[in-house]
Amino acid sequence: MNMENVELSYDLIRYFEGDVVDFSDYEVDLSRLTDFEQKVLSEVRKIPYGSVVTYSELAERIKCPKAARAVGNALRKNPALVVIPCHRVVAKGGGVGGVGGYLLGSDVKRLLLEMEGVQGDMLETCHPSPRP
Repeated sequence: MNMENVELSYDLIRYFEGDVVDFSDYEVDLSRLTDFEQKVLSEVRKIPYGSVVTYSELAERIKCPKAARAVGNALRKNPALVVIPCHRVVAKGGGVGGVGGYLLGSDVKRLLLEMEGVQGDMLETCHPSPRP
């Protein structure tokens, strides 16, 4: 096991214990994905801990404002859940389902968001994170 895997394991344990962990320094192999999917997942990595954005806002950020559904489909290809925090992307109106959903189900998505301090009313009204 290489040192990066050990560090990642440690950081994942810390994350699930409730610590704020920045996973942005970990490399994730996206080479098997399309350019569009890579662009989506790279942008998702910029969403801060405890924040959410909508599928349509994410589409706008990657300069494809009409591609909210395609963004949801790209999120399904995420090879590194949590490290690439696709759970921070929610449907308009704050619902955790909607376009794309979450690979592990909406209950897990809601649990991860709540663990990060996203409040129930924030999930319902979806206050998107500020643009970087």
